[in-house]
Amino acid sequence: MKTADVRAMTLDQLEDEVLKLKKEAFNLRFQRATGQLENTARVRQVRRDIARMKTIAAQKRSGGSARAAARARAE
Repeated sequence: MKTADVRAMTLDQLEDEVLKLKKEAFNLRFQRATGQLENTARVRQVRRDIARMKTIAAQKRSGGSARAAARARAE
């Protein structure tokens, strides 16, 4: 999922999506263990999507992005 799409979500939507992705990651781990996983790249993709959503959710909770704060200090 692209960052712009994630930033457009509300905090509740982000939490729901993270929960859904965690369930998917759990299922992918089982598929990998039993040799049924066909798309091995999906495991990495899901992990990164979870991290991206958690990062953006934390930024929203803190009231803005870290980059915006850094830019404001530099000016």
